[in-house]
Amino acid sequence: MSGPANDEFAKSYGALDQVAPDVKTQEAIRADCLLAFPHEHRGEGTEVAIDTKEFTCLCPWTGLPDFGTLRVRYVPDALCLELKSFKYYLLSYRSVGIVQEGAANRILEDLVRVCSPKRMTVVLDYEVRGGIHSVVSATHPPAEGPGGRD
Repeated sequence: MSGPANDEFAKSYGALDQVAPDVKTQEAIRADCLLAFPHEHRGEGTEVAIDTKEFTCLCPWTGLPDFGTLRVRYVPDALCLELKSFKYYLLSYRSVGIVQEGAANRILEDLVRVCSPKRMTVVLDYEVRGGIHSVVSATHPPAEGPGGRD
């Protein structure tokens, strides 16, 4: 089909790119707000599990939002992650264009840097997009073998 109505639609559709959200780079991620506090039960086999269904970032190519469930499991050493600071940290992702694998690994790196756990796993379970469901995991220390250290 062609004609003036379709031409106008095509113009309007193309103009949607001008209304897309302002996609920020990873420099906007606020790792500086992450805090840790002393672990009072060091050496007692503590494992911490944190999850939220409110993780969101932007697709770096389309600017459309990605939503997912974030799960963090870690065994603390001397420090534990402070949760209010973690919430603010996660909020800083809302305007950032980042691929799913990049988000999982960046979160892991930032959390390891602030609390130096004995081990930690970050899992991002994204909502279905385009009929495809993806789950991304990143682990510290990296696993041996495929996908880990060689």
